[in-house]
Parts: sequence; C-alpha cells; structure tokens
Amino acid sequence: MSAVPETAMVLAAGLGTRMRPITDTIPKPLVEISGRTLLDRGLDTLERAGVRRAVVNVHHLADRIIAHVASRMSPAITISDETSGLLDSAGGIVMALPHLGADPFLVLNADTFWIDADGVHNLAEMARAWDPAAMDMLLLTADMADATGHTGGVDFTVDAQGRLARANAVAEGVIYAGAMILHPRIFEGAEPEPHSLNLYFDRAIAAGRLFGHCMRGVWITVGTPDAIPAAEAAVARAAAGRR
Repeated sequence: MSAVPETAMVLAAGLGTRMRPITDTIPKPLVEISGRTLLDRGLDTLERAGVRRAVVNVHHLADRIIAHVASRMSPAITISDETSGLLDSAGGIVMALPHLGADPFLVLNADTFWIDADGVHNLAEMARAWDPAAMDMLLLTADMADATGHTGGVDFTVDAQGRLARANAVAEGVIYAGAMILHPRIFEGAEPEPHSLNLYFDRAIAAGRLFGHCMRGVWITVGTPDAIPAAEAAVARAAAGRR
C-alpha cells in the first residue's frame, strides 16, 4: 500500500479511570494538552494524512464527545454508540465494522498522540510499509527514548523483518504507539461483545503476521493528571525546535 487508508476507527469510549478526578466531568479524549484536546490532536493527524472518514466510539460522557465533534468538517465523523455497554478495544471495532468497510483501515487511540519529526509523515510511512499479503496488523511503534509519559516497559520485540513478539519483561524492544493499520478479515466470526485487541495481537504473532513500523518524532501518552505537564512540556520543546 502507498496511500493512507481513507477510513479510521478512533477508540474514544474508555472510562479514563486513571485520569480521575478530571474524567468525572470531562471524557478523557476531551482533556486538553496545550490548548488542543487529545481527540482533536488525533483527528488532526488523520486529516493531514488524507483520511476522509473516522468512526469514533463513545461511552463515558458520550454526549460531550458527540457535541464536540459535530462541528468538524474533516474527517467526516460517524459515531459508534456504546452507551448501552462498553465493548473494550476489539469489541468496539467489531460493532463499528459496518461503517468501516472491507478494506484495511486505521485504528487510533484517543489518549495518545505524536509529533512527527521534521520532514517525516509517520502515517504515510506506515502506509507505505503495509503489505496485506504478509501482514494482518501493522502497529506504529515508538522507541522508549522518544516517549513522554510512558511509565511501563516495552511492549514488543522486533526481528530483522519487522515482525513483533511479546516482550515478556525483556529490556530491549518497542512501545505500541496507539495507531495501526489492520485488515478487517481478522474479525471474521467475531461478535460485538467485550474483548480486547490483545487477542488479535496474539493470534497474529502466532501466525507470524504482526509487524511494527517505528515512528520518528516524539510520542506522548497521557494516562494520569500528573502526565499533563510533561506532555505540554514535550509539545513546547517540539514547537521551539521548529522555530
């Protein structure tokens, strides 16, 4: 593939419990970092990449998110309503499949974002690396040195061909950066019931079809209130470096 997929799924339905008390009144995707919500930062990235339509799932304080995205012209937003029951990462995608189509699409977490290095377009580079004949899922990954706000270890190890395997507490590896391209065939037979994308990661690893593409730039995750100042400082440093 050379072009970025025209459709994306944005996972925005989580409860954001680690972000309390902020998320008692504001859904986590609407938390602002340097004057821009996490959700808009993700949608802005999709817009720059040429994504035409984004399906956004909602659950916690859903009306706030629905109202917030109503004025966006690009990408066009379709709401996948999970207010009757939270479906977790994979269940939410399965429920939204009728809106996503039969072609490969992007999946984006609404609580992480990145700032491309100068001259780099990470989504476009990931799309160029996507090979549906060899891959079921291609994850955007980040090196630990490029991460802000990450408090855990690495998620995956990478072999010489770019295949991923679970890190299993090893020190060397990469972090999942909250974006991927996947082929919807992996959900064949799945029901829209609560279950995690980790199931599909493990299936793809077992088949040798989970790959990673390492981003270049600054990757930022905002899991707790005390991560907000660090995120804003990282945004400021990136902006200062481009002046």
